[in-house]
Amino acid sequence: MAEAGALAAEIAACRRCAARFATTNTAHAPRPVVWFRPGARLLIAGQAPGLRVHRSGRPFDDPSGVRLRDWLGLSEAEFYDRDRVAIVPMAFCFPGYDAKGADLPPPAICGRTWHARVMAALRNVRLRVLVGGHAHRFHLATRTGVTETVRRWRDHGPGIFALPHPSWRNSAWLKKNPWFGEEVLPALRAAVRQVLDG
Repeated sequence: MAEAGALAAEIAACRRCAARFATTNTAHAPRPVVWFRPGARLLIAGQAPGLRVHRSGRPFDDPSGVRLRDWLGLSEAEFYDRDRVAIVPMAFCFPGYDAKGADLPPPAICGRTWHARVMAALRNVRLRVLVGGHAHRFHLATRTGVTETVRRWRDHGPGIFALPHPSWRNSAWLKKNPWFGEEVLPALRAAVRQVLDG
């Protein structure tokens, strides 16, 4: 427990991307959002905090989080229970916006620097939920697109679910792919309950 706490403190103090973030359209300072404890059974691997999360310091503290909690079948209290749920994005800091106001990708240096150590600290994880293409590529070492990766959800093993990003920008994707709600979400919710209640 102390080892994981020390790691979380080290990540929270990280300023490796300060110069990078200063050149973005948002010109913000790093603020790692660290949300894990070693006893967690459920891992949610996302992309990177958005601006709202950067300001609040609470992961998925936005409309995407509302949708994700619905997909998982979790209450807000369950979702934010660090003793049971770890939220480990591909980048711990908000990457910023480009000149057109679009989200910048998670800096790869974050994953290279921290993820092996974080995964080693999370010894009790029984279910991994991979949210979005960046998490798919890192955790599954896949180069297939999001739709194909999510469609092959049964192939990833009983302890892994690959999901699209729950952003409201993906509402058209959800309408175009009704099998996601019909097949994937019931299985996901059942797996989440089994892991958290078992």
